[in-house]
Amino acid sequence: MRMRKKRHLEPRMEACADLLLARGKPCKNLKEAAENYRFLLDYSAIFGNDNPVELEVGSGNGGFLLQKAAREQDKNFLAVELCTNVILTAMERTMAAGLNNVRFLNIPAEILECYIPPHSIGKIYLNFSTPLPEKSREKQRLTSARFLKIYDLLLKNGGKIEQKTDSFEFFAYSLNRYEEAGFSLTEITHDLHNSPYAEENIVTEYEANFSAKGLPIYRVVAVKRADEIQN
Repeated sequence: MRMRKKRHLEPRMEACADLLLARGKPCKNLKEAAENYRFLLDYSAIFGNDNPVELEVGSGNGGFLLQKAAREQDKNFLAVELCTNVILTAMERTMAAGLNNVRFLNIPAEILECYIPPHSIGKIYLNFSTPLPEKSREKQRLTSARFLKIYDLLLKNGGKIEQKTDSFEFFAYSLNRYEEAGFSLTEITHDLHNSPYAEENIVTEYEANFSAKGLPIYRVVAVKRADEIQN
């Protein structure tokens, strides 16, 4: 079912213009866009400081990132979300919270290279990404080899990917792809809410609803190995 367009979408997007760094794509062909267009962000100019920058891919309505940004105000956060309806909610919530360390990109994740400077991100968050179990859609999974190559380019030396999911099959798939891409795996748990990592975990509304049914949350941190680090 297609999501209904929000009322007064464009005026509301305009009201959030100070938070929105990019929207749409520079050309229809995503591969061509990623290879030939560069609008690299100047973090110091955007945030007014040189604090570390972290990135959430598929940020949804901002439930995770807003809590993270409020808790860690010595860091800056970028949120990438393709759905304009959804990112509008996240931006309006950010404005209401008065957070100055969050900015948004309403773009496909395939063209992150157009905007994110190489080796500039300390951590990438993948929270409850759509599993896309159909074999024909494997390349669209956010932990496929295609996307891990992009993340590898964006991550700093020693950078990390932190993933949470409610799908065992997607989790198992992701672990294999991380290892194949040269990442080392740590903090693996098949039951996050009953693990040593539960205390620091930020629980979103989606996560709470799923966990309330007695179903486990899977989590892993994938670290860029030293032998894969580029100067």
